[in-house]
Amino acid sequence: MSKNNLAKRIKNNQFEEVFHDKWAAMEDPAKINVTMVNEACTAPEMRYIIKFLGSLKGKTILDLGCGLGEASVYFALKGAKVTALDLSSGMLKLTTKLAKINNIKLKTHLASAENFNMPVNKKFDIIYAGNCLHHSNISQTLNKIIIHLKKGGIFVSWDPLRYNPIINIYRKIATKVRTLDEHPLTCKDIELIKSKFKEVNTKYFWFFTLIIFILMFLFQRKNPNKERYWKTIIYESTKWKFLYYPLELLDSFILFLVPPLRLLCWNVVLFAKKK
Repeated sequence: MSKNNLAKRIKNNQFEEVFHDKWAAMEDPAKINVTMVNEACTAPEMRYIIKFLGSLKGKTILDLGCGLGEASVYFALKGAKVTALDLSSGMLKLTTKLAKINNIKLKTHLASAENFNMPVNKKFDIIYAGNCLHHSNISQTLNKIIIHLKKGGIFVSWDPLRYNPIINIYRKIATKVRTLDEHPLTCKDIELIKSKFKEVNTKYFWFFTLIIFILMFLFQRKNPNKERYWKTIIYESTKWKFLYYPLELLDSFILFLVPPLRLLCWNVVLFAKKK
């Protein structure tokens, strides 16, 4: 990495740290329903991930860019030995409080996705990156992931894709709840991941189901700079169940028939097995 790129990455990480520290300070961990957040109908990514991974009992998991800690605590509740990593000390403190509320133990580790700052012999069965890669230098992050995965270990991630024009309009509007250095995944990014792992499986989410977000904006008049739509949709999942499930079935059918439409989805889940 050139000196200019390194300086830019350091500056971006500092901005990310401050942004997420402020976000963490606004959250009340007592109000976070960990099970609901991960099992809601409108959390298809995590529902799919848990089904794919199977039993987590006794597995060592690194939650990369753990954020509020919802996934870290959820994995721990399922019997995993979890290390929650984030560059925001505020988010890590919140994760610790959330773990205590849910009567589980986990480890926290202050570091960036590009530099885990761990001994090279520290290995995990699973490294999970939820909504994280599009905030980081993907190539550098993948190199660290490979170092810290056990042989045959699983890397699982989910992140937004770049190509949907409706989502891109939302991104231009919702500037106060997002960081400027975000870079949703491209086909090139997905191919990079595939080149570094033995097996890679992909699953795409939110095509026709994106209609719900349009309804939130047009009819509920939710301000995208005052509410994080991707959080609101989880906590209001029961309100949208009647519409979400039919649209999810339609997504499955259409995306099976016309695979190129998958790139117009909002998110992609990737499962990668270490060579």
